[in-house]
Amino acid sequence: MFRVPSKLSTLAAGSCLSKRGLVDLAKLSSLVDIKPEVRDALTKAPQSVVALESTIITHGMPYPQNLETALEVEQIVRQKGAIPATIGVVNGRVKVGVTSDELKVLARVDKESTLKTSRRDLAYVVSRKLNGGTTVAGTLVVASMVGIRIFATGGVGGVHRGGEHSLDISADLIELGRSPVAVVSSGVKSILDIPRTLEYLETQGVCVASYQCPDMEFPAFYFPTSGCKANCNLNNPVEAAELLSANNSLGLQSGFLIGVPLPEEHAIDRKLIEDATEQALSDAGQNAVGGKEMTPFVLAAISLHTKGRSLESNIALVKNNASVAAEIAVELARLENGGGAAKSGSQRAPVVIGGSIVDTCITVKDDEWKVSTSSYDDASICW
Repeated sequence: MFRVPSKLSTLAAGSCLSKRGLVDLAKLSSLVDIKPEVRDALTKAPQSVVALESTIITHGMPYPQNLETALEVEQIVRQKGAIPATIGVVNGRVKVGVTSDELKVLARVDKESTLKTSRRDLAYVVSRKLNGGTTVAGTLVVASMVGIRIFATGGVGGVHRGGEHSLDISADLIELGRSPVAVVSSGVKSILDIPRTLEYLETQGVCVASYQCPDMEFPAFYFPTSGCKANCNLNNPVEAAELLSANNSLGLQSGFLIGVPLPEEHAIDRKLIEDATEQALSDAGQNAVGGKEMTPFVLAAISLHTKGRSLESNIALVKNNASVAAEIAVELARLENGGGAAKSGSQRAPVVIGGSIVDTCITVKDDEWKVSTSSYDDASICW
């Protein structure tokens, strides 16, 4: 796994350090495009960058809601003072910060020809010059590669129901255990086995935290509560930033999962979702749907069953998570940059407080010096 140090000044030098030693950044740059806005932020205040995934755009939501949501989420991050970096693959190029035109491409491409791109798929999608929506795992790989430490999404994958028999376990969990990135989400998708997922995350060494939940209740995507407990609770963005900074100082290479509950006004009746989930899983079994196609299939079926209410909740929680992630990013930048401004690229004119002092020294070369109104012909001035 490549991991660029927090300062991208090493890009100019042509190499950086990773777990395995030096990485040839010339080769890396031949495959990865970093948007100028993001590159500038990574150079000046890397903590202020928030990664965003693209599978939500390519496979998670229908058009045009997917495009509208992606654009709105980026705007939310900016309004909070952070820099958004939507990650995806366009025509075989890994994009760290996609342009508006590239967002439109990902939003409208044929889902059959666009791959859900996890770690295992990245090399194939790049080598075949395909389009790819990066999953949580795929986004974590790229984010860690370039030094992004905070990532906002809707919900992470996990252990599927019946996973103790099928061994259907999302690669998201493995990647969380080896990427020093904080993932801000509404927990684990409720269609999964949440207790087993949390057990698996513990095995991977992932710190699971609830956010602003004193009882440490872990959220369940569509629901604010799951009946499961997190390892700890973070009361505000400052506490979250302090946790991330400590992890970085200790040199730990595992990540975090910060569970942000869906606001109550967007929550859906639990029985309605459970009934829809059971029906969707049954339909998936009858139609031999499995693997990476399972989650999109079930989410689409739930949206149909709830007449679009689940999609509305999904959009709401993604926006809320992006807002929280941006707030944490801003606090992390302040904490690690000595209280300096987190946002780079400001267009405001600088304000100078203070003044300039110039010492003047006059040397008179005459033998006699008198205090009078007369002038001296032979004198020198230095500054």
